[in-house]
Order: sequence, then structure tokens, then C-alpha cells
Amino acid sequence: MNNKSIKYELQNILSGKSGGSYDATIQAVTRHLRTSQRTSPVAEEKHQNKAKEKEKLINFATQNNLFLDTILTENYISEGAEQKVYIKDAQSVIKLNDAIYYASWEDYFHNLLLHNYFFADTAYHLLGFYILKDDLYAVVSQNFIKTDSLTELHQVKAFLNTNGFINTKNNDYYQSELGIILEDLHDENVLTSKGMLYFIDTVFYVKPEIFWQ
Repeated sequence: MNNKSIKYELQNILSGKSGGSYDATIQAVTRHLRTSQRTSPVAEEKHQNKAKEKEKLINFATQNNLFLDTILTENYISEGAEQKVYIKDAQSVIKLNDAIYYASWEDYFHNLLLHNYFFADTAYHLLGFYILKDDLYAVVSQNFIKTDSLTELHQVKAFLNTNGFINTKNNDYYQSELGIILEDLHDENVLTSKGMLYFIDTVFYVKPEIFWQ
């Protein structure tokens, strides 16, 4: 498949016109955010709209029974700046994300959809939402990957290069034909198991002026 076809397919996925079964709830939420709001590529304007997006998400989650009652604190594993991680069962984990890395909640959900397209073996499934200390979190599940060796970043770079993602600095990459940025791919966000790379925490952004052309 050439990049033009890939871009068209990704545009349909982010627009909610196609996608896998695990994308349906994510797409429904994204459509709700998109309704009656002006989409702006300017990060400052998106930040200004983020509080309004939070209100819309709370209303949508309430109307569609997407609020989770509790998260079992005894299943807590770890957390970073952007998310909290809990064990769900032997095969999967639960992650709570407040979209702090993103200018808008819509950008965060676009990240989930892009991740699911490129890395289906660690696809995110949106379970719902949770409020903790007045902060809104999206709750997603993901396959648990048991590592058996350290990840070699030069292998990550080689793998991404074959898919047109060029290293720009540190652990950040850019696919110029698609207009997609992929960041923060250090050895804790890309795991190795049985010689295979598993991308578990990705940060995708699109350049609207290129991606939506």
C-alpha cells in the first residue's frame, strides 16, 4: 500500500468513517467532540477549548454510561507525567490518561486511533472515563507485554525507517508524506519480547496542513 492510500485510510479512521472494532467507542467520542465546534490547528486555541471539551466528555460519558465507578488501587503498578497504570488481569493493563501531553482531547483520541492502526498488537481499547480529584481521565486497556530483553533503540530506529518515519531528534520521528509526528519512543515505551518490538506508549500528532490534504 502506498502512502497516498495509507493517508486516505487514516483520514477515514480519524473521521470515523472506517476502523477496527476496538476503534468504535474512540471514534464515537471523537465525533461528539467535533460536533458544533470549530477545529483549529493552532495549539493555543485548542488549549483554550480543552475545558469545554472536558464538559462535553463528561456529558457524553454520563449519557452513554461510560463512567467507571472505581479503579482498584491495589492493582496500581506505576505512573508517569501523563498516565497511571494498573493491572487488569494476566493479559492486560489499564491506563488512566488525562491528555496532558495534548493541546486538546480530540488530539489525544486521534493518538489512540493512530496507535491502533500502526501497532494493532498493542491496541488501545477505550473502557470509559474516571474522575479523580476533579481531574478527568480516559480509561483504556492494553495487552500486557512481558519483556525478556532490553530494547535496542537502533532497532527501533531501523524499524520505523522502513515505514518512512525518520528520526528528527532523540527519540522523536516524523513521517513527512503522511504529516505524522511520533514522539517519546525511549526504551520504556518500546518493549522487546522474543525478538519482537512492542510499542506500548506512543505520542502521535498530525500536522493538519499536510495530513488532511
